[in-house]
Amino acid sequence: MSLVTATPHGEIVELQLTRAPVNALNPALCQELRSALADAIGNGAQGIVLAGGPKVFSAGLDVPHLLSLGEDRHALMAAWQAFFDTALALAASPVPVVAAMAGHAPAGGCVLALCCDYRIMASGPFRIGLNETQVGLVAPEGIQRLMRRVVGTYRAERLLVAGEMLEAEQALQAGLVDELTDIDDVATRARVWLEQLLALPRHAMLQTRSIARADLIEALQPEYIHLQRFIEAWYQPSTQAALQALVARLGK
Repeated sequence: MSLVTATPHGEIVELQLTRAPVNALNPALCQELRSALADAIGNGAQGIVLAGGPKVFSAGLDVPHLLSLGEDRHALMAAWQAFFDTALALAASPVPVVAAMAGHAPAGGCVLALCCDYRIMASGPFRIGLNETQVGLVAPEGIQRLMRRVVGTYRAERLLVAGEMLEAEQALQAGLVDELTDIDDVATRARVWLEQLLALPRHAMLQTRSIARADLIEALQPEYIHLQRFIEAWYQPSTQAALQALVARLGK
């Protein structure tokens, strides 16, 4: 069963994550999203809408799956690498990508959104943010750079250190999302924004975009992710306890 569905709308392709129930990012979903993105661009798409499910865009990394890997550090590193590779694929997309979030976007879901050109979120009690510290994880320097480039240095520090999740209206005020709309209109508004962008002289728009987003691609390079260091921290007793507590809460 496909984990990502592709729906063409003229020169725009909507890629929707469809891994029930909350689009948790496991290696299979990450791989399929990268492949779907490459296929859409290879087939001539000039813009991409990245959508999730109703009420949850993506709940982030599949923590139960990651914990099930136990002491298999090779498998754990491969799973995290698959996620960071997917984030980089979005960041390096040669065509604009809009995150259409009809629901929550914590942790890895927020990272994917930060890699897009524009973020539209459903109005209402939906939350977005990088809550890594709340589950005992350290947000790598590269991920912190993604947040800083969108909301500014000091606000990023406050959000990252506290692992704070912002409701949609707060996220709009902070600049973490660019636009709010009704939950049923999120994907439509994403296409409208893309259509306006694609109406500009193509070469000038794309070249300017490429220059403007160079720092985004740089942030996701290995020297700013320090994956080996991240994996070592994953196995710290305090981190494992916090992650196990998270899974217990999810199971209730």
